[in-house]
Amino acid sequence: MLEQLLASGPNGIDLQALLLSLVVAFILGQLLAWTYSWTHAGLSYSSSFTQSLVLISVSATMVMFVIGSSLVTAFGLLGALAMIRFRNNLKDTRDTVFVFFSLIVGMAIGTQRLPAGVLATVFFCLGVAFLSFTSFGARNLFDGHLRCRLQNGEEGSLTKTLKEYCIKYRQVSASHDATSIEFVYEVLLRDRSNGSDFVQELKRNTAIEDAGLVVRDGAQES
Repeated sequence: MLEQLLASGPNGIDLQALLLSLVVAFILGQLLAWTYSWTHAGLSYSSSFTQSLVLISVSATMVMFVIGSSLVTAFGLLGALAMIRFRNNLKDTRDTVFVFFSLIVGMAIGTQRLPAGVLATVFFCLGVAFLSFTSFGARNLFDGHLRCRLQNGEEGSLTKTLKEYCIKYRQVSASHDATSIEFVYEVLLRDRSNGSDFVQELKRNTAIEDAGLVVRDGAQES
């Protein structure tokens, strides 16, 4: 009974092929969504957007099956879509790329180009992972800025602590007064999670009057 039901549908739609395509689109959409979730940086993450990537792939697959080679159906769908208003503005161009590729995957699967859709999705996800984990395109060579005020002639004690907690550092400015110097450094920390320990170590030094560390958000560019 089930095999007969799936064998064919109205307008010559192969329901078995449709079911297979929907399952593949759902799996590939999840692969895209997991890749987006793992590589996302910043504060604008949305679980509903991540789920939408899966649903877009499935929806595009169904659209391609419904259209088939019928121009009448295609224009009818375009007219229906024209009545829908999408009010959600994407905040990141990267999100736009994921939405666009999710549509492409659905179109590929919906037109029975399953090997091409699978290969393209795997390649896309590997490319996203590579660009994310290598911080490709990032211009910030330092984690943030250290502001430190210390007594005149005590620069050596500051340098020792900088070498202990930082991979590298660069002096940005120095402000002098009668009894002290205020330095501003760009710093690349050995461990970003030890920023508070770094500041506390500086403050334990009696020669250092004040210290503050500002660590940049990894998703922001200067």
